[in-house]
Amino acid sequence: MDDNFPVSDPDTTPEYKSLLGKISETYTYGQVKATHAVNIQLLETYWQIGQHIVEFEQGGNVRATYGKALINTLARDLTLLHGKGFSRSNLVYMRLLYLRYPISEKPSHQLSWSHFVELLKIDDDLERKFYENQSIAEKWSVPQLKRQKDTALFQRIALSKNKAEIFNLSAEGQQISKPSDILRDPYVFEFLKIPEEQLPSEQELENLLCNNLQQFLLELGKGFTYVGRQYRMTINNKHYRVDLVFYHRILRCFVLFDLKINEVQHGDIGQMNLYLGYFANEENTESDNPPIGIILTKHKNELLIEYATYGMSSQLFVSKYQLYLPEKADLIALVNNILRIEETDHEKEE
Repeated sequence: MDDNFPVSDPDTTPEYKSLLGKISETYTYGQVKATHAVNIQLLETYWQIGQHIVEFEQGGNVRATYGKALINTLARDLTLLHGKGFSRSNLVYMRLLYLRYPISEKPSHQLSWSHFVELLKIDDDLERKFYENQSIAEKWSVPQLKRQKDTALFQRIALSKNKAEIFNLSAEGQQISKPSDILRDPYVFEFLKIPEEQLPSEQELENLLCNNLQQFLLELGKGFTYVGRQYRMTINNKHYRVDLVFYHRILRCFVLFDLKINEVQHGDIGQMNLYLGYFANEENTESDNPPIGIILTKHKNELLIEYATYGMSSQLFVSKYQLYLPEKADLIALVNNILRIEETDHEKEE
């Protein structure tokens, strides 16, 4: 009998638990590496298949002979040879992968084929590049990517920018360096699944957002950490409460949200300014930047807001929210108008 072998079951010893942990960690790491390696090879393979299809199509008379039937014929024959994976739609996207990602701009290995299927559905190069960069930076799952596309995130952010900033947004993704960078206008709460005609109370809206916190954080964007709701402040023995409080890790500041189901009044803006003053003096530490206040409203009177915020903190914003998906075509038209106007102005200057 080996005197070194414990009499008790090995799973009760610290040494065994350590061994179990090491093996599990090694196995998990190996799985991740293997999955990543498979993904790299899969994207490379699909890109090359797309290349073969395009080069065959460009073969003069060959293209005229096969025409639109080429993809259908390939789908049939490749499925017979190799089984699943060669549906007509998959071949269409392989072809697009090669066309939209030339050799000098090959697709990122940090995203899966399923991500690229969603990206390849986007015709506009600027928009597609934005979603690619954001998917990598924020580690979006495929459903999250689809949701951000459906809510026209690129257009909603781009509307507050000029032409150069829109190109930077596409090339680099959303860069957060100042308070206005975290804004959406409108914010889209379609994930609450509230019929447009069924307007909730402010309390109900707050409850629903907190019950769907993961989706709400996705809509807010990168860097937000939830702090609390109905955050209590006491000033001269009088109690005040701000609806929702977050901390932004990148801007290093508190972000306060007040929810309004009706049009914002000047008193609402004054109240938010009070909250900002309280947080700046009572809640901030030395390493914190000034807090940001965002009033979310169903309706927004731009002129009233301009006058009501005159001379106030530049950290206070009013944004609209909506309970349904935006009309993406309208937003695209507005962004294209920004690009076109600046292009026209530049031509006039020359």
